[in-house]
Amino acid sequence: MSEKREPSVWQGFKAFLMRGNVVDLAVAVVIGAAFTNIVNSVVKGIINPLVGAIGTQNLDNYSSCLSSSCHGTHGIRLMWGSVLGATLTFLITATVVYFLMVLPMSKYLARQAARKAAREGTKEVVEVSELEVLKEIRDALVAQRGSGHDR
Repeated sequence: MSEKREPSVWQGFKAFLMRGNVVDLAVAVVIGAAFTNIVNSVVKGIINPLVGAIGTQNLDNYSSCLSSSCHGTHGIRLMWGSVLGATLTFLITATVVYFLMVLPMSKYLARQAARKAAREGTKEVVEVSELEVLKEIRDALVAQRGSGHDR
């Protein structure tokens, strides 16, 4: 009787690491980290100063007190400025990513797809016209044979 051997833990781990989706995920994480630096630099270096010219760059100090007095660590303080600041940072970052990265990339991919479709359409037209020419040649040969048999 032959006994089926289960793969070792090391072999299973090795197979897991060699899967294509794990390598793709690792590449995506590295590229995402580099991309995060670009987006953060645009937000911190350009967008935040523009927003700061209108209002303030740091909303963390804005809060409301729920208890009768809020001095130091005493009292219940709602830090709504931090939430508002994080929300604005998210919206600004999403806007920068969309308009500077996603939108141009989608337009580029749409142009590439249109060019590919145009090339394939031209190829189909050439194939159809060649087929039409071959049909005409066939019909002419049939007509010649038919006229030759009548004589």
